[in-house]
Amino acid sequence: MEYLEKLDLYQNVINDLRPFEGEMLKQIKDFYRIGLTWTSNALEGNSLTESETKVLIEDGLTVGGRPLRDMFEAVDHARAYNYMFTLIGNKEINEKDIIYLHKLFYQNIDADFAGRYRDIPVFISGYNYPVTKEENIQSEIDNLCKWIKTEREKYHPVEFAAILHKKFVFIHPFKDGNGRVARLLMNTALIQDGFLPALIPPILRSEYIYLLEKAHKDDRPFIDFIAERELESQKDFLRLLQIPLPKRD
Repeated sequence: MEYLEKLDLYQNVINDLRPFEGEMLKQIKDFYRIGLTWTSNALEGNSLTESETKVLIEDGLTVGGRPLRDMFEAVDHARAYNYMFTLIGNKEINEKDIIYLHKLFYQNIDADFAGRYRDIPVFISGYNYPVTKEENIQSEIDNLCKWIKTEREKYHPVEFAAILHKKFVFIHPFKDGNGRVARLLMNTALIQDGFLPALIPPILRSEYIYLLEKAHKDDRPFIDFIAERELESQKDFLRLLQIPLPKRD
């Protein structure tokens, strides 16, 4: 729980700086568009560097020698990120949003499966737990959406976002792209509650995967991991604005 107390302390400082409007808001959105797109794709093996991701998304310049799929993943993840920000004022996440986020991200990779639940079994390499059977996906998504609607206010916003991520990954409703959609959903929940996007750099991939698998039995370490990543976003944001970091009394 210590992480949640720190998060609220930093969040109070950030809230005092609001509202973020005009050019300031654009800079914030652009900054995290690159960071989230690069880190989320890199976790899944995308070969683009952060600077290459920036050039591709902001300047529309292709990167020589990189796989075409990697470039599609970057451009289309950025589109899904833009859609994520259209949900910022809703304070709700529904099945339509889940499907559309996947469709935007996956449309140029495999159009037949973009925005469509899988009808085939999948096995995750190196993972000791089975994901939801294809015939049960719709009912599990229905349960997830019901949980989002009825249980959200019972959790700290960062805790809720982490559990949402976990629950979605355990369902694994799509043929591919589930991890990236999970992180988009997690960050949708965060920004809807006024928090910054939480980025998971590829250097933490092993810890991230280990804690996510461990969450089948105990999700507190995974929640703390996400809370730590949100705390780092808050610290980086305040440093960029040259705002002193808060200290507890």
